[in-house]
Amino acid sequence: MTYTDTTRELLLSRIKDVQDYPKPGVVFKDITPLLADPEAFTALTDALAELCVKHGATKIVGLEARGFILAAPVAVRAGLGFIPVRKAGKLPGATLSQAYELEYGTAEIEVHAEDLNAGDRVIVIDDVLATGGTAGAALELIRRAGAEVAGVAVLMELGFLGGRAKLEPALRGAPLDTLIAV
Repeated sequence: MTYTDTTRELLLSRIKDVQDYPKPGVVFKDITPLLADPEAFTALTDALAELCVKHGATKIVGLEARGFILAAPVAVRAGLGFIPVRKAGKLPGATLSQAYELEYGTAEIEVHAEDLNAGDRVIVIDDVLATGGTAGAALELIRRAGAEVAGVAVLMELGFLGGRAKLEPALRGAPLDTLIAV
């Protein structure tokens, strides 16, 4: 299946705007109706799996938490390994960690050190590209583990938050694919 305008319209039709969530003035993009629709979820999984193949990925990183929901079935569909990148303190064993800036403060993510190796080509999958902080930290973790970044793929990019511009230096020429830009 190739990503088309029809696929884009299907995905968009299943994303619900929730006014004033999580706080007044915010319009939250709820993807749970998309996930509940087998046709839309399959179309999304297929589109992301095609990007993994196109970019020569050998492993997929999913970002906590909604990135897990998208990345795991994509890994199965593409025949690739799935590696969760979690909030600090959630993984047992030896981890690599990376701090990053939030709008108000900092956060930290981790990956199991042994899950990524030299020679791996890793694509990062998440639901939304907002400010780019989490994705940028994940790219740093991938490189610190000795793997190569094959790209970043997201369902939705919130362009008004400037995440693409912030993420560009961390991409170092790797592609950033967004299925829907809002």
